[in-house]
Amino acid sequence: MLEIVSGKVLTPAGWRHECLFVADSLIAKEANRPARLDATGLMILPGMIDIHGDAFERQIMPRPNVAFDLGLAMRDTDRQLVANGITTAYHGVTSSWETGLRRIENARALAFMIADLRGRTACDMRFHLRHEAFNLAGEKETLSWIAEGLVDALAFNDHMRGIVLGKPIKASKLREMVARSGLTEVEFMALIERTLAREAEVPASITRLAEAARRKGIPLLSHDDRHAEDHAFFSGLGCMISEFPTTDQVAALAGKDGKETVFGAPNVVRGGSHTGCPTAADMAQKGNCTILASDYYYPALLEAPFRLARDKRLPFEKAWALVSENPARALGLADRGTIELGKRADLILVDPQADGPRLVATIANGDIAYLSDWTRLKA
Repeated sequence: MLEIVSGKVLTPAGWRHECLFVADSLIAKEANRPARLDATGLMILPGMIDIHGDAFERQIMPRPNVAFDLGLAMRDTDRQLVANGITTAYHGVTSSWETGLRRIENARALAFMIADLRGRTACDMRFHLRHEAFNLAGEKETLSWIAEGLVDALAFNDHMRGIVLGKPIKASKLREMVARSGLTEVEFMALIERTLAREAEVPASITRLAEAARRKGIPLLSHDDRHAEDHAFFSGLGCMISEFPTTDQVAALAGKDGKETVFGAPNVVRGGSHTGCPTAADMAQKGNCTILASDYYYPALLEAPFRLARDKRLPFEKAWALVSENPARALGLADRGTIELGKRADLILVDPQADGPRLVATIANGDIAYLSDWTRLKA
């Protein structure tokens, strides 16, 4: 039981100065003998929903070929998430034709680890499967994960065409792939040659996976769409979320067709893409970015909406929707994303300082998961 007092609350109707009660993990009208959390000078915001984050890979493999126990890595990831205000996290787990960190065996272990941890972590952690298009050997197992309810979101990646066969070839990205594979460059190029030999089988495999996911009501995402043809193909499969489109034209096309469009919060914070893709702040201002994701850096998700508002790209309320209400809508999470009676009590308290927001508290599913100033909590 918790009462949050004296804060400035962002509600669907705008800003309100009112008390918030938390009871039985929900936002309530009242609570019996609650503890009191003083939010004087703070903004009370819906907890952030991260539609795509893979920074957890650094906890698993902080250096190339130096791996740690998955349980240890994911528990540490949980602490990092709530300390950054993320209350729902869709972990972008790649299942690839590659060896090393992104091989299917690691994806399998993470799928079962995330399922096993459900209900035992502060952050609501979910499995966002990033299926590599050329991972034909993994199709049967992926179908079994879908059938068993392990997959919470399914994205289709194609790093073979996007990086290995890209024009120009993304040399730095290719070096990263080789480094995490555990193979020599010669061995990795031989693996590419063997994998490419089955290229003709790829479209039918993707179609079968998309059909299985649609039957289970799993949100579908396309990833790194490069051309209008990519957009049309994945739209035909029911992918209503376009993740990191690589050109302004494809992003605009996705928006025109009513898709949710995802860009990286680090792109906003750094002032542009490190891979030469569209600038996320420009896309948000034009209405061609409806969701921000932490991508590879959790702290950026809190910073980005404040940066968009400070730079007068968007009003703050619309900027915050990019990390709360909009991803909730895209992922079918009707119980969160806004501060309303009866919704899940996922809240963050933020001090909006001039040099950047400071997270004071994270309340996840009604529990205080992070608090930087314990003097604000009274029995």
